[in-house]
Amino acid sequence: MRRWVTGAGLFLLLGAFVHETAAQDRLPIIDMHMHPGDFTPTVAAMERYNIVLGFLSGDSLDDVFEWVEALPGRFIASPIVRDPADVDLARLRREYEAGRFGGMGEIASQYNGIAADDPVLEPIFALADEFDVPTLIHSHGTGGPTPQFRIEIGRPTRIEEVLVRHPALRIFIEASGFPFLESTIALMLHYPNVYGDLSTWKYTPEIFEWYLRRLLDAGLGSRLMFGSDVAEGRPEVIGESIEAIESISFLTQVQKRDIFCNNAARFLRLDPVVCQ
Repeated sequence: MRRWVTGAGLFLLLGAFVHETAAQDRLPIIDMHMHPGDFTPTVAAMERYNIVLGFLSGDSLDDVFEWVEALPGRFIASPIVRDPADVDLARLRREYEAGRFGGMGEIASQYNGIAADDPVLEPIFALADEFDVPTLIHSHGTGGPTPQFRIEIGRPTRIEEVLVRHPALRIFIEASGFPFLESTIALMLHYPNVYGDLSTWKYTPEIFEWYLRRLLDAGLGSRLMFGSDVAEGRPEVIGESIEAIESISFLTQVQKRDIFCNNAARFLRLDPVVCQ
């Protein structure tokens, strides 16, 4: 991976962005779904839209740590888990013990045909539970074109057995389980420590707004969090995702602030002042 400007050089780079941020006078945003990619334009978008914290997960732990070191205090570092057989549990434990990881996942085992309740994932969830870290899971009906990906195993109710074994585990579901609406609502209503991210913004505005409204109608507005799913090659999705939510006419300003920051701050156990 290409290294970036750090230290004084990075300070000067970010200084150029601060003026634009201040000019737009945006309230803070927490992005609960980020992956390392194009560093400089992503940082520029974070400054422009006042993203004060990002949940950052990557296949390359070195990439994740480089971002964290380049912008201290701006990311919660987390490993992507695809095939649990490939995970170095001993190394993960060392990183949690050292405080270098603050989250678990994206657990993306669905791409390998492995459902959340498969016993092979138990050591991963047990580690997250032991260190009491927020856990992101890809548990919904869409994904990249891998031969092992299966739609049906993405139903969020497949997470229930995990929560039975680990009742205190804080889990948040990518795309809030889309399109498995009934499964998502059932799980979230029964387990108050389950939240959802709104990377559903990637679908058409009509289906995104329909799905979001149904979640709100179910009384889940306090557990929906902004997530851009920004990754390699598409830093522009940060702005697109924020503007997709800002443009929804049926959301009140209070609901938008909850989605953009307040709900995530509560989920992450942060001081609410971070959102002011």
